Amino acid sequence: MPYQLKQIDPKKTAMIVVDMQNDFVAEGVPMQSAQALAMVPRLAETLSFCRQKGIKVIYTAHVHRKDGSDMGLYDDLYPPIASGASLVDETPGVDIYPALAPAPGEHVIKKHRYSGFFATDLDLMLREWGIDTVIISGTTTENCCLSTAREAMFLNYKTVFLSDATGTFDYPDVGQGAMSAEEVHKATLIILAFSTAHVMTAKEFEKLVG
Repeated sequence: MPYQLKQIDPKKTAMIVVDMQNDFVAEGVPMQSAQALAMVPRLAETLSFCRQKGIKVIYTAHVHRKDGSDMGLYDDLYPPIASGASLVDETPGVDIYPALAPAPGEHVIKKHRYSGFFATDLDLMLREWGIDTVIISGTTTENCCLSTAREAMFLNYKTVFLSDATGTFDYPDVGQGAMSAEEVHKATLIILAFSTAHVMTAKEFEKLVG
């Protein structure tokens, strides 16, 4: 039976806001997630709740240097990254979407792969704070959010995945068939709930905070 959290201790919990950047959220950008934009008000309310309860809030931002020195295979996977249209470090596109801007003193972890833990100091910071539970929100559900949740579980953090404060985009047919954002999101939640995290809504999360 997948593990279920009965209570969440705010002093030992951190909210990880995954990649809610202009280049993923703002209207008209090449890599926009419509689901991410739609859930911004809900996530903003949840972040306000976390701050009121003393839950740490930490952000990740997917970026690549202009010279491509941290690119890996992303330029082969995503044309907007290859062309420099998206996720270029030190450009406005990689900033956190304004409605979700970090509060004073909150950190933004720059990352170069899907997971917020890979080749970053996120784990170091969480352990310094005495965190044993992480809440995953942001975009995209099946890539950066899932990868961050999985690695959190690998590192023995109790992991909560917010079903209505995560989102993704429609998948075109690249040889295996197309999937709508709704289908991708639902399938990912089903997989995570079985294998990785306690999947719940933002309001269900709030009710568990002691």
